[in-house]
Amino acid sequence: MTTLTSGDLGQPLGRRATFVQLSSAFCLPCRAARRVLELVAGEQEGVAHIELDVGEHLDLGERLDVRSTPTVLVLDADGVERVRATGAPTLAQARAALARVIGGLERPSSA
Repeated sequence: MTTLTSGDLGQPLGRRATFVQLSSAFCLPCRAARRVLELVAGEQEGVAHIELDVGEHLDLGERLDVRSTPTVLVLDADGVERVRATGAPTLAQARAALARVIGGLERPSSA
């Protein structure tokens, strides 16, 4: 199992979970993934979204065996990779992946 730290990612991990999105500069699905993951992370306290350009983080991309973008990892509170997916997730897929990592989700506020 892969474990990532805030030092690996250059940003703090979420207290409960972290979406790590590995993108590339000209990737249209990466933009869609960003919108979805930012929304889901914003719905849940203690969940972070970190997007990294794999072209600027070649060592990390190689270490994680990233073969296409976007690649999305969901890390638990300890930085352990629990879910991995490629392609832009739907809202339902992102919420389901997060639920697998942190258990039941709080209902998103309607405001």
